[in-house]
Amino acid sequence: MLKTPAQPPLPLFNGELVGYAMNERMTKRLVIQALFRATASKHPDKGLIAHSDRGGQYLSIRYTERLAQTSIDASVGSIGDSYDNAMAETINGLYKTEVIRHRGPWRSIEEVEFATLEWVDWFNNRRLLDAIGYVPPAEFEKAYYRNREKSADAT
Repeated sequence: MLKTPAQPPLPLFNGELVGYAMNERMTKRLVIQALFRATASKHPDKGLIAHSDRGGQYLSIRYTERLAQTSIDASVGSIGDSYDNAMAETINGLYKTEVIRHRGPWRSIEEVEFATLEWVDWFNNRRLLDAIGYVPPAEFEKAYYRNREKSADAT
C-alpha cells in the first residue's frame, strides 16, 4: 500500500507545487529527493524558507546540507504545533482527497505516480487560485517575473 508522499515544497507567493517524491515509506531519501526536484526546477532566490514538521526526515544532516547549498532557511515547528507545516499538510490533505482516495484503489506505484503527475500539472497550470486573482499559479509566476523585468528595465 502507498503511504503519504513527502511534503511538497510550495512557494506561498503563487501556490505552485515545485517538487514531490513518492515511496511506500517516509524516509530521509524521499524528502531529499523532493527537495532536489524542487530546487532543480526553480532555482530559488535567497530568502526562501522551507517549512516542515519535526520529523527526523526533515532534520537529517543531508536534508539540512541541501537546504544550505541552495540558500534555503529551515523553519521547523515546535513540538506539538502545526504552524510551520500547515500549508504542506493542507496540500497533502487535498492531494489525498482528490487523487488517492477519489481515484483509487491503486494497482501499482506507477499508477499513483502518473495520476500524481496529472494532478500536479492541473494544480500548477489550470487551477484558478483566488488568492492570486483567479489565475493558475504558473501564470501568476510568469507575470510576476515579467513585471519584475519591466521594472528593472525602467530604472
